[in-house]
Amino acid sequence: MPGLTAPSDYSREPPRHPSLLINAKEPFNAEPPRSALVASYVTPSDFFYKRNHGPIPIVQDIDKYSVFVSGLVDRPKQLFMKDIWMLPKYNVTATLQCAGNRRTAMSKTRTVKGVGWDVSAIGNAVWGGAKLSDVLELVGIPKLTGVTQSGGRHVEFVSVDKCKEENGGPYKASIPLSQATNPEADVLLAYEMNGEPLNRDHGYPLRVVVPGVIGARSVKWLENINIIAEECQGFFMQRDYKMFPPSVNWDNINWSTRRPQMDFPVQCVICSLEDVSTIKPGKVKISGYAASGGGRGIERVDVSVDGGKTWMEASRFQKSGVPYISEDASSDKWAWVLFEVTADILHSTEIIAKAVDSAANVQPEKVEDIWNLRGILNTSWHRVKVQATHSNL
Repeated sequence: MPGLTAPSDYSREPPRHPSLLINAKEPFNAEPPRSALVASYVTPSDFFYKRNHGPIPIVQDIDKYSVFVSGLVDRPKQLFMKDIWMLPKYNVTATLQCAGNRRTAMSKTRTVKGVGWDVSAIGNAVWGGAKLSDVLELVGIPKLTGVTQSGGRHVEFVSVDKCKEENGGPYKASIPLSQATNPEADVLLAYEMNGEPLNRDHGYPLRVVVPGVIGARSVKWLENINIIAEECQGFFMQRDYKMFPPSVNWDNINWSTRRPQMDFPVQCVICSLEDVSTIKPGKVKISGYAASGGGRGIERVDVSVDGGKTWMEASRFQKSGVPYISEDASSDKWAWVLFEVTADILHSTEIIAKAVDSAANVQPEKVEDIWNLRGILNTSWHRVKVQATHSNL
């Protein structure tokens, strides 16, 4: 693509906040401290997790950058940024979460393969850009289309990002055409994050944002959009990010028996305390985030300060001063919910948090029950240990 290059080395890495916890340097993967996540409803880009499969591409000339929309369409089209900027702009508040969030805790049960994420491979941002449904109208695909006249049923996003899993080819993923052409699904070609142009780590100059779906489908550094008959056959759709039972191992795995993971399940994490914290006996504030995929709201967050014997309900909120009501028009349906509760803790104990979404989906109690060889979708009850001490140490 004119104006866009993938550097052959890592010498031109973007500037990054020093507090990020680096899980891998090449390619760069990092997450913020968990305490940063509950500091604000909207996550600053500096504290938004960085997930990469290859070197960070560099745009040399924004005027030459373009995206080619082709495949099973009547009118293939090359779109420049000026064409996308001319479309109606939407701001969508949406949480992105890596499917590997909380993988490190799952690996303590049995070893898994993948980047060792703690609990912060998640973030909530206001994404600005054009709706994909409007973009697809430019190539003759009406809104709410499930299949094109020439048999297209899926929309494939191809990045300039080159990765070893694709044998040096581009990262790619797809979503159903019915989702892509539905304005209510809020799929964006985003060029802004929190009111600023995307930075390089987050896909400058243009990325896909698929709300409610695991982050792997929100392709950064977009190069091509292909309308295809079958779902994308790329590595990350067919040989990764699939949910297998605990009985499957690397010797007996058959990737074709599972569908690519899309929506993320209900999730909940305590962020105000580390895995093991020392506290003074007395009142302790317990806060964190809860989120569910597919636009489902958070109906309840339960917190226990006695290892699960008794439970209390935490307060939930998104925007300050606006009561959060699950599934209400005043709430951001694609975004996480922050929760908070204050409890009297006088002795060393285990604190647990678990959420229920608006479809009454619940989190599994034990990580062992959902262990899988790739360590994805660890949504088990989140547990932290606190040691009560009167000392000042």
